Amino acid sequence: MTDENPEYSALAFIRLLSWLSPSFPNGAYSYSHGLEWAVEAGYISDRRSLIEWLEADLCYGSGRNEAIFFIEAYRCVTEAAENQLPHLAELAAASRGTSEFALEAAQQSSAYLTTLRRAWPDRVLDIFSDPKCPPVSAVLLGVCSARSQIPVGIALPAFLHSYVANLVSAGVRLVPLGQTDGQFAIAALEQAILSRSEIATRETVDDLGSAGVMAELASIAHELQYTRLFRS
Repeated sequence: MTDENPEYSALAFIRLLSWLSPSFPNGAYSYSHGLEWAVEAGYISDRRSLIEWLEADLCYGSGRNEAIFFIEAYRCVTEAAENQLPHLAELAAASRGTSEFALEAAQQSSAYLTTLRRAWPDRVLDIFSDPKCPPVSAVLLGVCSARSQIPVGIALPAFLHSYVANLVSAGVRLVPLGQTDGQFAIAALEQAILSRSEIATRETVDDLGSAGVMAELASIAHELQYTRLFRS
C-alpha cells in the first residue's frame, strides 16, 4: 500500500499525536509486556540488551503482528470493507499468547475506545460496541488513521514508535536506566520501526505469526513474579 495522497491536514496530524501521546488515558504506563520479569531474570540489564529485546519483539514478535493488524484495519476503511472489521478485531483479540498479554491488550483497548468515542466521535467506532467485535488498539488506531486520511506511511511508523517508546519507558524504570539512555534506545530502534512498517504494508493476515517465544515466556513467568511494579 502506498500513500496516494501525501497531503493531509494539520488537524489530522494533531489528532495522531493525541492518540499516541503518553498522556492518552489508556493505562499503558502500568504494563511492561513481560519486561519486568526479563529484567529480574537478567535477560535485560542495560541499554544494549533492552534494545535487542525490543527489536526482536518488534520484528519477530508481538510488534510484528500489531503492525499487520493496524495495516489491515487501515485497508478495511480505505477499501470500503468496514464489514470485515469485526472478524479482524476478533482475530487480533484471539492472537494474544498469554493471559497477561490478553489482559494488557483488552484493558488498554477498552480505554482507547471509550476516549476516542467521547473526544473524537465517529460512526465507524460503533462497530466495536458489539460484544462480538472486541476493541483492539492496533485495529482502532488503524481505523481512525484511515478515517482522518493520515497517510499510512506516517500513521503506522508513529503507531509502532509509540508501542516501542512505552516499553522503553518501562525499561528505564526497571533496569534502571537514565532518561538519556532511554532516548538513545528509541533512536537506535528507528530503523527497525521504519523497516517493520514498510514490510507490513505488503503483508496481510495470512502473514501473521510470532517467533517471540522469550517475550511470551517472560509474560507467563511475570504472572507468578513475587514482587511486581507492573501489571504485565
